[in-house]
This record gives sequence, C-alpha cells and structure tokens, in this order.
Amino acid sequence: MGLNDKELVETLKIEWKRLWSERLDDKVLAEGIATADYRSLFVERGLIIHATKDYKALSFREILEQHQIANAERYVPPPPQVGGWAKFIKTSITCQQPKRREERAQSYREAPKQKQQLKKGGRGWLHL
Repeated sequence: MGLNDKELVETLKIEWKRLWSERLDDKVLAEGIATADYRSLFVERGLIIHATKDYKALSFREILEQHQIANAERYVPPPPQVGGWAKFIKTSITCQQPKRREERAQSYREAPKQKQQLKKGGRGWLHL
C-alpha cells in the first residue's frame, strides 16, 4: 500500500461524489444519468448510473478493483445490513440510551406528595 494508492483513492472519491451530485435525474424514466465524462471512474456522458428497474448500480468498490488497488474493501465501508460502524451504533449504543435516560430521570424526580384530605369525604363540592 503506497502513498500513491491513497492519493488515487482520494481523487476517485472526489470524482465519485461529483458524479452523484451532478447527475441528471430523469423523472419520467426514473433514472439518474451522468452529465459529464468521468474517465477515472469509467463513466461516459449519458450513461445511466441509477435506475429503479432491473439495473445494476455503479459500485465504488468495483471501480477501485479496476484500478488494481490492493485492499479495495478497506476504503469502502460495508452496507449497514452486513456490519460496520453504523450497524454497531444502531445495535449497541442507541439501544442503551433510553435505559440511561430513565435512570437519570428517576434520580431527578421529586418524592410523591401526600394528598390532602378530600372535602366532604370525597363526594365532591356540591353534595351536602
């Protein structure tokens, strides 16, 4: 893993973000179309990069593998369904917070007040 690989990955990430931010969204066909040529990503102008029906979307990991970068999976985080930091946070950290909140809230609660004796034995004000 050389410094040259890191620089290449950083430039590819910048191009990747620019590709997705500058895409043309065709609302009739429900597709995302590239608006320019991205030679480093192997994407030509007019190529469909995102579609809703029967289309294999572009993968940043595959682009890194085409550039023959060692350990391409190191630069691309896994999807949240498989694992990674996002899944760890969802399953381990966020499920603990409500319990802690309840404990903290109970420590700040005042003791329940003693109720006063009801007038007229609890029958209300209108009863004589």
